[in-house]
Amino acid sequence: MQTSPAATRQATRPSSPASADPATPDPATPDPATPAPAKNGRFGLATATALVMGNIIGGGIFMIPAAVAPFGTVSLLAFVVLTVGAIALALVFGQLARRNPRTGGPYVYAREAFGDFAGFLSAWSYWITTWVSNAALAVAAVGYLDVLVPVGHDTALEITAALAFQWLPALANLAGTRFVGAVQLVSTVLKFIPLLLVSVGGLCFFDPKNIGPFDGNGQGWMGGMTAAAAILLFSYLGVESAAMSAGQVRDPERNVGRASVLGTSGAAVVYLLGTLAVFGTVAHQRLVNSSAPFSDAMNAMFGGTWGGTVIAVAALISMTGALNGWTLLAAQAPYAAARDGLFPAAFGKEKRGVPTFGVIVSVALASVLTIANFASGAKGAFDMLVLVTTFTAVVPYLLSTAAQLYWLVRGATDKVDGAHLVRDAVLGLGAFAFSLWLLAGAGYAAVYQGVLFLFAGILVYVWLAGRRRARPEDDAR
Repeated sequence: MQTSPAATRQATRPSSPASADPATPDPATPDPATPAPAKNGRFGLATATALVMGNIIGGGIFMIPAAVAPFGTVSLLAFVVLTVGAIALALVFGQLARRNPRTGGPYVYAREAFGDFAGFLSAWSYWITTWVSNAALAVAAVGYLDVLVPVGHDTALEITAALAFQWLPALANLAGTRFVGAVQLVSTVLKFIPLLLVSVGGLCFFDPKNIGPFDGNGQGWMGGMTAAAAILLFSYLGVESAAMSAGQVRDPERNVGRASVLGTSGAAVVYLLGTLAVFGTVAHQRLVNSSAPFSDAMNAMFGGTWGGTVIAVAALISMTGALNGWTLLAAQAPYAAARDGLFPAAFGKEKRGVPTFGVIVSVALASVLTIANFASGAKGAFDMLVLVTTFTAVVPYLLSTAAQLYWLVRGATDKVDGAHLVRDAVLGLGAFAFSLWLLAGAGYAAVYQGVLFLFAGILVYVWLAGRRRARPEDDAR
């Protein structure tokens, strides 16, 4: 986190969240008690890149080809558009992290530009995204585990397995950031072996006869691309991973941006090659109805049924790595906000470089959702919660890109690189438009429920802001 500002700058800080004015210089300057970012962070460029790739590529890749097959090969075009937008967003995060390399990423950027309330909404929204996503990943992992060890049709076993998938990565996080980085790096490497086997090997078995129509749903290529993009939206969540953990990244001013772009680009290559390979090895009609498209591709390439087992193992490795990374991120946003008094103070405590309270609370909440899903069988309700995460994740994206545009419009010389003003403006506008597209693709129902989740946090903000104003030291500012 940033070094303490001079006393003259601290005096310009608004006395309360309500008075935070974006036009006031540095409205969200960190408190003097906020520690400076560690220049010798434990995450190097390779680990930070693995964190980004591991969080973007969770378990979704193993179902994506079948999910978008009904829309036809226009879904590949949707992939390209999403990739361009995601890379633009990654570049914006890199620029923002270069100026403010604090742990917390989108929260830090929103608060610095627009004040405490915007920062809180960013942190609150992102926090919801992380632990709900973890619950979804754990449930999906149980489905792949059933291929190896029969646990289906036994609710108690399913719940136990899902909780194990959540708490084992949590224990790795509680052991310290060195263990987080090691698990993330190993899991990322291991899961790419079978994925690359299908992605690259599948091109050798590519048969154009298996390719379906360009416009599979008959609604025109634009309608098909938009519909496919709505399904693919969740695929690129995680581009902010390095920025969220900037305080644990070595030389964050340089490595956060590089890791964001490299990780996003690497994930995009795997997504595109994998989907194209499956499209060319599995007959279109069979792919539309497939529940394990990568397994079907492996069987088509090499014969037999052993491919399903290999893909199940790869999926479990992939999801474990994603859970490991997202568990860390689930604690980082509230940690940064807590250090600034915008989240309960317990979230700001850390041991061995990890915000332990945030890890435990986030995993506990995800566990409650998981148990409710299996115990009640409310699959439809849980699926809606997963869609809500698309909305809650885009809110910090919008605020971050808006912060970038704010500094550009304001012309702050200490925030903007004047030599690349046009380039940065184009990137900022492109990333903002991409974020709006993600928001629109979430659907009306998801946006409606996401707004309810988001605004429920206002009560937490009111309570914390009121307690801060009640303290004499705050009134003296």
